[in-house]
Amino acid sequence: MTPHPPLRTERVAFSRNGRMLIDDVDCTIDAGSLTALVGPNGAGKSTLLHVIAAAEKPTSGSVELGGVAAHTMRRRARARFTALVEQQAETELDLGVLDVVLLGRTPHLSALGAPGADDVAIAATALRRCGAQSLQDRRFQELSGGERQRVLLARALTQEPSLLLMDEPTNHLDIQAQLHTLDLMRSLAGEGIAVLAALHDLTLAARYADNVIVLDRGRVIAAGAPAETLTPKLIQLVYGVRADVIPHPVDGTPLIAFSPLDTASSAQHPPVSLSPR
Repeated sequence: MTPHPPLRTERVAFSRNGRMLIDDVDCTIDAGSLTALVGPNGAGKSTLLHVIAAAEKPTSGSVELGGVAAHTMRRRARARFTALVEQQAETELDLGVLDVVLLGRTPHLSALGAPGADDVAIAATALRRCGAQSLQDRRFQELSGGERQRVLLARALTQEPSLLLMDEPTNHLDIQAQLHTLDLMRSLAGEGIAVLAALHDLTLAARYADNVIVLDRGRVIAAGAPAETLTPKLIQLVYGVRADVIPHPVDGTPLIAFSPLDTASSAQHPPVSLSPR
């Protein structure tokens, strides 16, 4: 029997206060793949990730995690299957970094169980993989935004998920930390985890992702391999800028340079088509 993919959505829609934020989204994320979710601000990327993680219930359509409807799963089972790293890293709790990361072990513990030596070892390994081992003895509230981002990624890894959802994982990070995080995401995919990450940087998405999903105004405009999907025409339609796509001098992946449309081009710039892909 063919195993179910870690994630499949069918005709997912979500509205809030009468406003449609996600509209008719189909996607399938396979085990061992890294998929980038891209689109302009307000496209619905964060909302879609929250719907997939069952933090929001879809207005219509279905979300399946490993072949099981996400909203029928018990919270503990869902937390063992999928982890979400959110864009904002705020907490009012005055916790040490190791304690924050160990929260990721909660779905694997009994109701009154405390983390044991094995759990601490898993957390320490996650911190090391995220380049955050030096932060282990710090207080979470004392950390910078980028440091918090790495700690929350480590917490997600301690959940040992089959599906990892990431909302702007390179936000707040310097260039070296961005590349380290993206390399880690590729490694996790190589280990069989399905990774779906919302990214703003199209060049990084093109370089690291196996597939990209382009979202605009809550709908999927295009999906597929980066080189076939992130074309100058599509980028102009979705982002309203000129894009020149050239091969990277080292590995040949798409390298994208942007420039504003001139006045004449802007006047002729057609609206984004929301016709079915």
